[in-house]
Amino acid sequence: MTTIKRKAGALWGGNLKFGNGMISTESKALFETPYSFSTRFENEDGSNPEELIAAAHAACYSMAFANVIDQEGYDPVSIDTQATCFLEKKEEGGFEITKMALHIRGEVDGLDDEETFLELAEKADQGCPVSNLLRQGLEIEHQVELV
Repeated sequence: MTTIKRKAGALWGGNLKFGNGMISTESKALFETPYSFSTRFENEDGSNPEELIAAAHAACYSMAFANVIDQEGYDPVSIDTQATCFLEKKEEGGFEITKMALHIRGEVDGLDDEETFLELAEKADQGCPVSNLLRQGLEIEHQVELV
């Protein structure tokens, strides 16, 4: 088995409320991208960990779904996956990620049956490495739409 390693890092300075940080990836797709308490908890412009998890899930799932569609003999024209990561405040304090929701719109040549599309979407979820990681502790909700 081939092992592929991907790296990212974060640098944080200061306390939680007034500090700030930078996120960078090995590929430089993100390079010193700022994040802070206010970008995470107060919707200020900037990035945050939950947004990055959602982006990773959407990207991985779209690729997995395109692969399943192709393997089933259809031609995937486009897969548009919007992922929503739910971060909730716990009663006893702190926060926890409780759910991921995927809204998947797909255009597939030769496929016009919603039920088959849903079956393929569920098969893709089982083969998506990020879904498999997140499923260990989270509910993953799917909404699919064949266009």
